[in-house]
Amino acid sequence: MTANAISSAIRNLSGADESARVAAAAEIYRQGRSPAARAVFDWWKDAELSKLLLSPKPIVTVGVAVRRETFTRIRAANGQPELADVPQAQDAEEFELQFADGIELDVLTSREPDGQGAIARFLARFGEGVQQVEFRCLNVDRAMAILRERFSVAPIYPEARAGANGSKVNFVLVPVPDAAGENAKVLIELYELP
Repeated sequence: MTANAISSAIRNLSGADESARVAAAAEIYRQGRSPAARAVFDWWKDAELSKLLLSPKPIVTVGVAVRRETFTRIRAANGQPELADVPQAQDAEEFELQFADGIELDVLTSREPDGQGAIARFLARFGEGVQQVEFRCLNVDRAMAILRERFSVAPIYPEARAGANGSKVNFVLVPVPDAAGENAKVLIELYELP
């Protein structure tokens, strides 16, 4: 997706026209989910890992990072969804948007726009856009052990940490096969509900 197309879709998430918001969410979801699906394709061949990731119907959320003013507009246009309880150390605010056909977006912004949190750094480097793709997981610690042992994928954090609303999370940065550009990667978050 070009920068202009993703900017347009993000802008349409805050529009007055509900059908335009739904179409924008579907496009952002598709553009985030597609490279992630390629990146994790082999994971589904591992019986234990695929079970931990709720195969055959995984719950996938696309995380889109936006600036504070965009965050406020999107939230207002979509009925003021409840803010997630994010640990203070993570320097993030977020809320979820859910649409038909399993389309779920996590809209994220930084509490400190000029800070050094992950979302602030992403926005400073890339601007608004898909920041991560989140997979619900039954056991983050076991899934990360499998990724390390069987797929040679190292987690971002040595151990899972507290996430939004009491969840347990960890992340991996995974290469995207057949993607344009030599260093194309996608940030995958595995999250376990409390």
